[in-house]
Amino acid sequence: MLTNQGFNLWADNYDQTVQISEENNLYPFAGYKKILNTIFNEVMQKENSNVLDIGFGTGVLTSKLYENGHQIDGLDFSSKMISIAQSKMPNANLFKWDISKGLPSEILENKYDSIISTYTLHHLTDEEKASFITNLIPLLKKEGKIFIGDISFETRVELDKCRQESIKYWDDDEFYFVYDEISSLLKYQCEFHPISHCGGVFIISE
Repeated sequence: MLTNQGFNLWADNYDQTVQISEENNLYPFAGYKKILNTIFNEVMQKENSNVLDIGFGTGVLTSKLYENGHQIDGLDFSSKMISIAQSKMPNANLFKWDISKGLPSEILENKYDSIISTYTLHHLTDEEKASFITNLIPLLKKEGKIFIGDISFETRVELDKCRQESIKYWDDDEFYFVYDEISSLLKYQCEFHPISHCGGVFIISE
């Protein structure tokens, strides 16, 4: 797992790194733009909504929502990425925070139409993911939804196949979503929409 310093060092080249992986249809970022577009289109169903972005990075997705009139709150643990994102979204409420510690008090009083997270929660174990997602549910407004775009698979068999094909650069320190495993840990509605051979979108609601 990259440290805060690692993400700070990577911040300037992050978007380029993603683009190379995506254009070559390679793990880990195959389908990246389509995953972000899918979440963007879902959030855009409601105008001027309140959005919480967990692990917003350089603001690739949230800045587009911000430009379209949505109010953005966000959490990220890289000060450099926060700086880049804040320059794109001057009126967004962006907090430096490590999600392994749960949620900050500034967020807990709020309600959101959409909670989004892209390529962040794979740093948590499945049990930690389930606990974290469960703690997000009370932050949703009525009919609100959680959208998670990440490295993910329908079954463990598919994950193992991708791991073998990508073994030279597979990251064993990360914990990827497997739909039939994570859905059994959650007590909420959980849909999975595969986008590429190693990525997809989860939609979670009460």
